[in-house]
Amino acid sequence: MEPLLAVKIGCLVALLFITLVCGLIPAQVKWFQIKAAKGRHRRILSFIGCFAAGVFLGACLMHTAADALTDIQGELGKRLQQAAAGQNLTGTHNDSSRASACVAELDYPFAELVISLGFFLVFLTESLVLHCCHVAPPSHGTPGKDPACSAPSVPSVPHSHGATAPSVPSVPHSHGVPVPGGPSPGSFRALVLFITLSLHSLFEGLAVGVQQGEAGALQLCLAVLAHKGVIAFSLGLQLVQSGTRPRWRLLYLGIFALMSPCGMAIGIGLSLSGGEAGGLAMALVEGVAAGTFLYITFLEILPHELSSHEPPLAKFSFIALGFTVMATIAVWA
Repeated sequence: MEPLLAVKIGCLVALLFITLVCGLIPAQVKWFQIKAAKGRHRRILSFIGCFAAGVFLGACLMHTAADALTDIQGELGKRLQQAAAGQNLTGTHNDSSRASACVAELDYPFAELVISLGFFLVFLTESLVLHCCHVAPPSHGTPGKDPACSAPSVPSVPHSHGATAPSVPSVPHSHGVPVPGGPSPGSFRALVLFITLSLHSLFEGLAVGVQQGEAGALQLCLAVLAHKGVIAFSLGLQLVQSGTRPRWRLLYLGIFALMSPCGMAIGIGLSLSGGEAGGLAMALVEGVAAGTFLYITFLEILPHELSSHEPPLAKFSFIALGFTVMATIAVWA
């Protein structure tokens, strides 16, 4: 086996193992269940959630959006260069108007437009989900609102007419409606977050797989390992706090852990066959994923963590700490 191939396979196994372990820690350990936490325990979990929000903020701005901008602009530049070369071959190299048109096309912020489309795509999807929930027939005790759409963290149980354990979060009089399986905002947020992070992980693995040097592959893999472990932990924590069922948590984390190794396997195959990795289509998909990540980070995760009753400066400190970790990793990634 060639040394470069051995390095890539070792990185593949390490990525799978580290991602699984870091993701399963908050997903399977009961200490991270914030609904049953009280006092100091709840405060610590809130600060960990703020740290995770800072990690997602750093991953969004320093990794996902930055990679999408670079890849889309690079692919568009290649297409314009190929078009210009084709015009030169057909004898139109003196046509200055076409050359200036190519420059104008490249100057337009296409990458930012694609990211914005991803933002509005998940915005529209969530709006449709919430609209469909609200127009459903109202249940007894909650007029005009489907209890399946209620946030899973509402702990009150009115009309109980008896002693009820205060630590059991339930929705008032759901009358058979399965709340954990319903389209709650928390579950939707977790699903979109899982999809966007999985797509980004696939592209990261692909970037490692197509490396042509041992040193470059090892350095890039170490950088991916560092931030994949932190992101996997944060994703597992978000899945727990959003009320996702345990079996779905395991499924999400298993698929997420497999995405980088799958990307690496594709990249290894492309490098061995001599094909080109990437392409404009993949860059556009990465841009849409970056836009969805922007929406989830700024309109879902950060407001959720900032709404807690902890001291504002403490929340800021932990969010800044998580962002600093991802910004530091970006030096090598």
